[in-house]
Amino acid sequence: MMRPDYGKTFGLWRAGAAESWHTYTHHPFVEGLRDGTLPHACFLHYLIQDYVFLVHFSRAWSLALVKAETLDEMRVCAGTVDALVNHEMGLHIMTCAQEGIDETTLFNAAEADENLAYTRYVMDAGLQGDFLDIMAALAPCVMGYGEIGLRLANEKNADTPYAEWIATYADPDYQAVCTTAGAMIDSAVARRIGDLAGAPRAARLQSRFTRSTRLEINFWQMGLNR
Repeated sequence: MMRPDYGKTFGLWRAGAAESWHTYTHHPFVEGLRDGTLPHACFLHYLIQDYVFLVHFSRAWSLALVKAETLDEMRVCAGTVDALVNHEMGLHIMTCAQEGIDETTLFNAAEADENLAYTRYVMDAGLQGDFLDIMAALAPCVMGYGEIGLRLANEKNADTPYAEWIATYADPDYQAVCTTAGAMIDSAVARRIGDLAGAPRAARLQSRFTRSTRLEINFWQMGLNR
């Protein structure tokens, strides 16, 4: 299966973190979703932590909105916050409710160390840097889940109990979020630094993207470790 096209900048960042990116998108947790072998307890633990993650992730996208310089950037950031808060988090709420875990319990769940490290790194990237810094830190989650969702939708076992999770990220609406965010990042790079290749800031932005990718790997492993 060909990888999805989420823009030139994302493609360069993904290639610059190739080894980590493959580990992230083919982690044993991901493969357990694909073939249905992931223990339910691991998935539920991940889902609770991912709800907490999305709370902070939404705040980070809100910070990106503050850092935006154009109306188009503001629209994309605001739309992403809406998609996270009003749609993606709904899957977590619904699934956990079936296990007797209500939304208040989800919101107040204690953060795992891996969760804390990742979310605060992304927020710090935005607080220390500018719009591009926070985009580089945010992109692995947004685009990574889109890429994983598309691949698993094509490769999953028919009887995997995680088909609904896979469908959420393979869905055209989520894919549109990835494509729109990727195009916006390309425009933001062109506006601020011109061509990314050879730009003085290129190494720092790549470092942010790669670090976030590694933190995604740790997040999957947290799910397996329970």
